[in-house]
Amino acid sequence: MAENHDGQERTEQATPKRREEARRRGQIPRSRELSTAAVVMTGGCALYALGGQLGAGLHGMMTKGLLVSREQALDDARMVPAFATAALDTLLACAPLFGLIVVAALIAPLALGGWNFSTQALQPQFSRMNPIAGLKRMFAPRSLVELGKGFAKFGVVALLAVLVLWNEASELLALGRESALGAIVHAARLTGQGLIVVSAGLLIIAAVDVPYQLWQYAKQLKMTREEIRQELKETEGSPEVKSRIRQVQQQLARQRMMQQVPKADVVVTNPTHFAVALRYDERRMRAPIVVAKGVDAIAARIREVATEHGVPLFEAPPLARVLYRNVDIGDEIPANLYVAVAQVLTYVYQLKAAAKAGMAPPEKPAVDVPEDSGRP
Repeated sequence: MAENHDGQERTEQATPKRREEARRRGQIPRSRELSTAAVVMTGGCALYALGGQLGAGLHGMMTKGLLVSREQALDDARMVPAFATAALDTLLACAPLFGLIVVAALIAPLALGGWNFSTQALQPQFSRMNPIAGLKRMFAPRSLVELGKGFAKFGVVALLAVLVLWNEASELLALGRESALGAIVHAARLTGQGLIVVSAGLLIIAAVDVPYQLWQYAKQLKMTREEIRQELKETEGSPEVKSRIRQVQQQLARQRMMQQVPKADVVVTNPTHFAVALRYDERRMRAPIVVAKGVDAIAARIREVATEHGVPLFEAPPLARVLYRNVDIGDEIPANLYVAVAQVLTYVYQLKAAAKAGMAPPEKPAVDVPEDSGRP
């Protein structure tokens, strides 16, 4: 496996960010063998299918060119336009063949890696001009693989070409006995058949080369664990910064929660470990809601703020624990706690009414918390 300059092995698959950066640099998987096979196959099929049309056009231009008289050949004013016309006719006759080949050359690379345009890839890289680095690349494993592919491709193409020529030898020799037009059309189709056979061998090479190029590309983009950790720090922030952000967010949330405590109707306590502030407005709410809750130090602060603003404290340990564990801030209490909370609020309202009337406070009720009082 490849190693970086720190000696750490690149064992981790590339992240999406690493792949995107590679695409911006123009580093994408490509297979020249696939492009070559596609171009040769397209050219062979086009010659076989369009051989008659192409042969007829070329035969007509050849016939027309051979009918030029001596006077016309020596007249510069007439030969230059005639040559331009012949060149244009040749391009028009070959345009379908050339067009199909160009389309194949453009589309074939898109099958592996897709379309990509990179300005960074167009910038000169003077490091590639280093002769020592060039010698290292020449004897690198990848260069040896490319050399092996070159020999394999030459062997396959040569073998198939010999087989095609051997199989079509009689037809090739018979071309001399055909008319000019028939020989041209026949030769174009024979050439197309030969290219199709050769391209079949190139496709076999491409079928081996494409997986290799994908594997080589993934290997080049592999990362060390340290690189992945560094990328996470850059994209998501360092753990220290994220921890500090969470602390600030928690502090702001506690401050907003404490601002709701003075608006509560009652604070249910444990008495020291838990504190849950409840509020109920019968005109706006279907059921009482929890506006603040906390344990230990936060619970002590809730009780302190409630005492400062005259919010009654009601000691009911089972109810305080159930509310803290099962009801989120801002949520209504569950239906199975309606009776217990109603007893507490009724006591608080009676306590306030007795204080206003100068009467003795009512007796504190025993709050019953149902056994199945967990989160619904």
